[in-house]
Amino acid sequence: MTAPIQFAGEDLSNTARRTISRQEPVALRTFTPSQTVLARSAGVFHWTPEGRRLYDYSSGVLVANLGHNPLRWMKRFANYMGWSAASASPGKNGDPSVSPSPSLPLSLSASDIETTPADAYFPAVTMTAYNAVTPIEAQAVERLVKNVQSWPGGKRLDTVMWAASGSEAIQKALWACLHRDEARDLIIATRYGFHGKKGLAGAVTGCETDHDRDPRVKFISFPMSEVDDMSKYDQPIDLAPYRQELEKLWKEYGRRLNCLITEPYLGGGGSYHPPASYMQLLQTFCREHDILFILDEVQANFGRTGRMFAFEKYGVEPDFVALGKGLGNGVPVSAVVGRGDVMASLKYGEASDTWSANPLGCAAVLATLDEFESTRVLENTRALTPVFFEGLNRLKETGLVAKVRGEGLVFGIECADCGGLSSKQVAIEIVKAAYLGRKGGDGIHLLGPLAGNVIRISPPNVISAAQARDSLGLLHEVVTQLAEKLSAVGAPS
Repeated sequence: MTAPIQFAGEDLSNTARRTISRQEPVALRTFTPSQTVLARSAGVFHWTPEGRRLYDYSSGVLVANLGHNPLRWMKRFANYMGWSAASASPGKNGDPSVSPSPSLPLSLSASDIETTPADAYFPAVTMTAYNAVTPIEAQAVERLVKNVQSWPGGKRLDTVMWAASGSEAIQKALWACLHRDEARDLIIATRYGFHGKKGLAGAVTGCETDHDRDPRVKFISFPMSEVDDMSKYDQPIDLAPYRQELEKLWKEYGRRLNCLITEPYLGGGGSYHPPASYMQLLQTFCREHDILFILDEVQANFGRTGRMFAFEKYGVEPDFVALGKGLGNGVPVSAVVGRGDVMASLKYGEASDTWSANPLGCAAVLATLDEFESTRVLENTRALTPVFFEGLNRLKETGLVAKVRGEGLVFGIECADCGGLSSKQVAIEIVKAAYLGRKGGDGIHLLGPLAGNVIRISPPNVISAAQARDSLGLLHEVVTQLAEKLSAVGAPS
């Protein structure tokens, strides 16, 4: 058993941490040095069980793009599910004509719950529809395809395969591609990407030196050193080496090459954001050789890069785009949207599972589309990009941050060595210091470092300008204090 993370003065949080440490394996979560316990959340904030407020700089790992528990979204979600008061008519044995009730409260007291008969039900959208069709699924499919195709780059994307997680969406996209022509059995993937931990999604994640590699996957380079700091973003990069890698693969394997999968930016690999010309190079190569182009937007879709979908920002037209995370704003749902002629290579049952197209997920997608299509959340994201670049770049003054990179509202700050600590150790200390925040006051919720020494900054896309500046000021304050502490420790006596 791993010793639980504990913080002084957090009795309730510490109790929860000890329970988890005793009865769950550490493999269930990635390492985060704060192991924050979240009692409730609203908008861009979390609260600990002790009542301390934290700015959320993770969005539940790029999920809550619309913020936590947005009331209008919740109302729309409930309405799509038929949970509105007007439709709620509880009755025994599922018969709504028995014991009708004029309303269904959104929350019930403990006594209300205990006195509700066990055989009382109310009619609403089914919560499980395996191998059946629901009107809400049809509506979600139509709306999602229409929205995807409305943006430049989406015209090839005409069919939806639903899933519950990003890994599963990637898996289904790869299945469809490989089934199109089973003689073309090889997959090209960009090195150090993250596409999931299951099956083929795990096989195309990482690089060729990782444990237990799938020999069908051939890795190519992704721009990193050329874009490792925002100061380099206006500088052109030499694409010739990347083109040579691709041509070398074609020369060696030819028509065995089936598809190419990449991310708009390397998220888990350390937040590297390439120029559009690189993505366009990959697409050109794919078109020249009839190789299917898969863009994994699970971490990028629904506004995270400043556009609804990153394929628009990068000027490409993928054959498949994988969606997830922000797609449901907290409800587990994912999808691969792509070419129906390729998906038709899969036979009955080959892409089915218990939770695909479940009504809860479809309702969440519809509610999320409603918000993005009727509000200015994308404009808000783009307006705040320079605010965050400026605030995060100031952290370099502390000596603890060496590089800043990103786009939209997703950034990576690469830490530096300091006071006898490695950059990896500094990153861990920053996450802890941000969590503790001001004494007795606000803190900032960050996840554990990426690629060892990179901290991701990804607040909800609805964060206001005032909240952005306040939270960036708080982050600068705690990092400055940490730098002073580490410098003092490392100073000669």
